[in-house]
Amino acid sequence: MTKAERARSFSDYLQAEGYAATTDEDSDIVFKYEGAVYLVVLDDTDTGFFRIVFPNFWPIESESERVKVEKAALAATAGIKVAKVFPVSDNVWATIELFTTDIAQAKAVFKRSMLALRAAVNKFAQEMLN
Repeated sequence: MTKAERARSFSDYLQAEGYAATTDEDSDIVFKYEGAVYLVVLDDTDTGFFRIVFPNFWPIESESERVKVEKAALAATAGIKVAKVFPVSDNVWATIELFTTDIAQAKAVFKRSMLALRAAVNKFAQEMLN
């Protein structure tokens, strides 16, 4: 399957599950969940790599806050399986990154992956507010 075919298949799955999903010009899938925008990014050459991205969920407003962001991101990444939380420029992103054998397997773990992603974001926010 090409990246575009895998993206179409996963986008169809998301739509069947009730998500408003679209595919952009790069065959990345954009969808909304709990009022926020997420992406599913598929690799051009590695058909077994699957990534869910929650971009720009926390702005970094100062250099002193950046230090706290880095500590909170490390705590969230260390504490939640398969989740990564990290600064990108002046914002914080969270991702779920995993290897799957095919797009069907990615569909099978999508809901659990979203729970892990939300848990990582919540852990990050908790660390930032303490």
